[in-house]
Amino acid sequence: MNHIDIGDSGEQLAVRYLNNLGYKILATKYRAKVGEIDIIAKDKEFLVFVEVKTRRSVAYGFPAEAVTLRKQQKIINAALCFLSQRGLNDTACRFDILEVYLLRDELRCNHIINAFGN
Repeated sequence: MNHIDIGDSGEQLAVRYLNNLGYKILATKYRAKVGEIDIIAKDKEFLVFVEVKTRRSVAYGFPAEAVTLRKQQKIINAALCFLSQRGLNDTACRFDILEVYLLRDELRCNHIINAFGN
């Protein structure tokens, strides 16, 4: 499995995980000129922009560590494009990271809610 296949598998697992929590998936793989967002979902009153990071091990660090400040800014700018395109500028939003572990004997998710918050 190459890194694209691993990422796609992780995103599919993340969608199922979020659906099981009651999130309504609005978009996947949203692309704007300034960046992309893996999953956009509705969770109660929040519009949630989810970055999915998938790993087969933690040998090179935890998945969330790959979401650098620069990557966060790209996600935020893409979210602003999404909100503007749909006239949702007054919507309550948050940014989550969903770590997906594709381990040999188990699949595991670690959901970091409001990951870009203070």
